[in-house]
Amino acid sequence: MPLIATCHCGATKIELPHPPARAGECNCTFCGRTGAIWGYYQPGELNMVSDTQGKFYSVSGMGNEHHFCAKCGIQTWGVSPDWGSLYNNDGTPKDASNPNAFPTKQIYAINLRLIDDFDWSSVTVEKMDGRNSW
Repeated sequence: MPLIATCHCGATKIELPHPPARAGECNCTFCGRTGAIWGYYQPGELNMVSDTQGKFYSVSGMGNEHHFCAKCGIQTWGVSPDWGSLYNNDGTPKDASNPNAFPTKQIYAINLRLIDDFDWSSVTVEKMDGRNSW
């Protein structure tokens, strides 16, 4: 059964095909302030049922977009290079021979706090040190 992530006012609705395989809680200067817990999905997995606001903020400009509802301001979803494919949660490179690698794929992140009655036991939330890593 799909999950539905909805902003506070209901203007943004995103259908998730299943609970995420992985989730992260980042302490970077942006995520730490929003309080989001991110569930990660591959391109094409999500169905944007209603996402008409077209508002986003980019902290770094390096392909990282934080989308939010233009009506209620809730942090809803994001898209970024798939940093997790190259770097560990503490920021160290997975391949020590190429410490400055840049991801070639994107990853989508959904704010799991937007899912009513989400079964938190279905996913392990990993802590990510974005404040000191990027």
